[in-house]
Amino acid sequence: MGKGSILKNLILDPEILVMPGVFDTSSAKLAEQAGFAALQCSGAAISGFHFGRPDYSLISLEDMAACTARIVRSVDVPVMADGDNGFGNAVSSYYTVRAFEDLGAAGINLEDQVSPKRCGHLAGKELIGLEEAVAKIRAAADARRDPDFVINARTDALAVEGLSGVIRRGNAYLEAGATMIFVEGVTSRDEIRHAVDNIHGPVAVNIVEGGKSPERLAFTELQELGVARVSLPGVLLLAALGGMREALARVRKDGDTAGLSDLLLPFREAHNLFGMNEVEQLEARYLS
Repeated sequence: MGKGSILKNLILDPEILVMPGVFDTSSAKLAEQAGFAALQCSGAAISGFHFGRPDYSLISLEDMAACTARIVRSVDVPVMADGDNGFGNAVSSYYTVRAFEDLGAAGINLEDQVSPKRCGHLAGKELIGLEEAVAKIRAAADARRDPDFVINARTDALAVEGLSGVIRRGNAYLEAGATMIFVEGVTSRDEIRHAVDNIHGPVAVNIVEGGKSPERLAFTELQELGVARVSLPGVLLLAALGGMREALARVRKDGDTAGLSDLLLPFREAHNLFGMNEVEQLEARYLS
């Protein structure tokens, strides 16, 4: 079974699919080791971690594809790419889907924001018109070679057009060929319930710490509300940044590294994460 089919089946399964937002091979490998069945590339995290840029359409399709390809190669579980707003118009979206499918991604997020787009939990978002957005999704659906390649159509309409816009756009995107509707920036359980009840297909949301997401929203509760998939786009990046800042502060204050054990992955585990144990096995087999 192909990765697209695996991911699609996970989305359609009654159990909610939890997808950590990964941004490089280390975060992807750790998420896979932790037992997550599928991973979501976080465009915001990739833009920040690799390029030092905010989530504002400042990196190219080629940049995003190169980072995604490394992530896909590093794990065995399905990986969903972040296609932002398709890097242009409907024709651009067509080739964006081709690029990510060709490198082995199992699916893609596509947004309905204007360019430059921005993080869905920030103010100032603007949307393209419904007709243009539908054309992008239709082009994306036509572009995929594997019919099970997942098109996760994200709408940021909640902050701009309200729930009525979310429902209108979500159902239009499904009719155009989307697999799932990603309702960005939900702020309450009632919004989630209303979206799930009125969108005629699988619904996805995300949880962003410090963003608009409702506090203490457990995955089990999201499942009870009918959500098919929840992504965690910021957890790993924020954890990495917070850990690095704390480590640097302690080293600066203490003048040594003795007090870092609670922050550090054990030395050997870190090397094995990137395959040193396999290299040693190959050395023993071929070089001894």
